[in-house]
Amino acid sequence: MENNKVAKKKVNLQKLLAPAALVILYIFFSIFGNNFFTPGMLKTILESSYFIGFMAFGVTFVIITGGIDLSIGTVMMCSALIGGYLFSTGTFPLWLALVCVPLIGTIFGLGNGLMVSKLKLPPFIATLGTMMVSQGLGSIITKVQTQRYPTIGTDDEWFKQVFFSNNGFPMGAVYLLVFFFLAVFLLNKTRFGRYTFAIGSNEECARLSGVDVDKWKTLDYLVCGLFAGLAGIFYGATYTTVIPGTGNGQELNAIAGVVIGGTSMSGGSGTMVGTLIGVFIMSVLKNGLVSVGLEAQWQTFFTGVVVIGAVLLDIQRNKAANKA
Repeated sequence: MENNKVAKKKVNLQKLLAPAALVILYIFFSIFGNNFFTPGMLKTILESSYFIGFMAFGVTFVIITGGIDLSIGTVMMCSALIGGYLFSTGTFPLWLALVCVPLIGTIFGLGNGLMVSKLKLPPFIATLGTMMVSQGLGSIITKVQTQRYPTIGTDDEWFKQVFFSNNGFPMGAVYLLVFFFLAVFLLNKTRFGRYTFAIGSNEECARLSGVDVDKWKTLDYLVCGLFAGLAGIFYGATYTTVIPGTGNGQELNAIAGVVIGGTSMSGGSGTMVGTLIGVFIMSVLKNGLVSVGLEAQWQTFFTGVVVIGAVLLDIQRNKAANKA
């Protein structure tokens, strides 16, 4: 009985690790970083969280089922590339091209879901294949040409004002918050969310209980693709320029944020609040390393260390939970 109490206490303490890590990192870089503790840097941290946040919200559903989606980074870029191409060539007006961006992501997500649930491919292999397909498709359609979204001062400057910043106000943060609450609602208040947890906890038990596992697992990957497509809009709004053949590695920032936030890689547990905190940790780390003068290769190195540390933390968290 006493051991159970100690184990439960450890689990509760581990839930506080992500918020504590966020505060500690921010204080550390505020002390040692160059101009880190400023309103401008805080705004930069927020703005660099937009597209990572959307990817992280979507992949949280997939990871809770016990799966993984390695394609979200390249799907995001492919969706943004094709949307930019449709606009720049005059095929579609900007608003219709933007509608196509999340639609393309959703199609990729549906493909991943069908491969995993119907064809029974391992999620790692299925989404790895989609990662390469989406990266190649974006380059093929755009003929390996960089695509550019409208900026302030152009005919369609409303794009930046609506999705990024309007007179200094971070509009992207509004969308991030809205879709965060939508994701929370889907995960915690709907049958979709309940079945997502059930599949991740014990897929065979969920199947024997009458849950259409294939249907709901496909829907999880579809939602993940939708969020990756939405991330494409905010990537275009943030950076304006979208380069073919890129996107690899972006998924690691999102997945690391999800795992740091407490979602178990073995499935069955996770929260959107934790994911949001994990996303901000990755954003603070990225901008903080720049503020202390570390070059790009060191940023990649420390991001990798954080990913490994997050997985090790997840293993320890599962051991403590099993003891409880």
